[in-house]
Amino acid sequence: MTIANPCQTPAVPDLEIALDGPFDLAATLRPLVRGQGDRTVRIAPGRAWWTGRTAAGPATLAFTEGIDRIGVDGWGPGAELAMARAARLLGLGADGVRSGSLTTAHDDRIAGLARRYPGLCILRTEAVFEALLAAIVEQKVTGTEAHRVWHGLVRTYGEPAPGPPEVGLRLLPAPSVLAALPYYRYHPLGLERRRADLIRAVASRAAWFEAIVELTLPEAYARLLSVPGIGPWTVAEVAVRALGDVDAVSIGDFHLPNLVTWALAGEPRGTDARMLDLLEPYRGRRALVIRLLERSGIRAPRWGPRLAPRGIEGI
Repeated sequence: MTIANPCQTPAVPDLEIALDGPFDLAATLRPLVRGQGDRTVRIAPGRAWWTGRTAAGPATLAFTEGIDRIGVDGWGPGAELAMARAARLLGLGADGVRSGSLTTAHDDRIAGLARRYPGLCILRTEAVFEALLAAIVEQKVTGTEAHRVWHGLVRTYGEPAPGPPEVGLRLLPAPSVLAALPYYRYHPLGLERRRADLIRAVASRAAWFEAIVELTLPEAYARLLSVPGIGPWTVAEVAVRALGDVDAVSIGDFHLPNLVTWALAGEPRGTDARMLDLLEPYRGRRALVIRLLERSGIRAPRWGPRLAPRGIEGI
């Protein structure tokens, strides 16, 4: 049987999302970009493309910034479903909040950053498996290592995404493909057996994980944490991208405690406990505060040895 190239699928009629305040498209979507050259997301001045899998099939959405609205175009068999949740994806749903809501924060630095960057939102892609795959790839390695693995998975086992071919987007590998791969096929991409086996196990239950979007956040956290190999850091990374958790904090992150303690207390080195203490006044919107700090370009001073990439591909 011959399957038509999904890039030739006609575009779904466009959609417009009205804005009632500032919105920063690029900064909001930035957490989905895994390194330079990521082909699952593309961001350009005033425009961005996202691709993923839905229950109805693959979809690509193109977002265009306007003065008081965001234009959305869609391609692929899953386009209508993806467009129906486009506002939620961008954090612009009925329960979405923007960083501008922090302009009255008690900390002058956070209030100032909120005035400078008022249009940041927390994503809700509802693509739980995609976010979980990315988080597993990023477990206990440098960003450079994780990006190399991500790009290798997309390049080797992914497929062309629907939409204009010149954009060059690719879909992540289907869960069925990843579940069927023996662990040693992951090794040339830079994944050791522990993470490879976890990816295979998660991929084999992808529908069970995707159903998490129908749960409350406490229930979603509990389901994810019940799986061996998935800890608090991984769960928070999934929640802040796929579930729209504006209060998610990645406990166990290598850099985050230093960033928070340096920005909020002038302390160059921090612990998870100290970070949580400083973020406590913002409970309910801690993920927004973290995104503001990341957007600001503030960096804690560096000294001593840095975490070195391992590079297991040639072992």
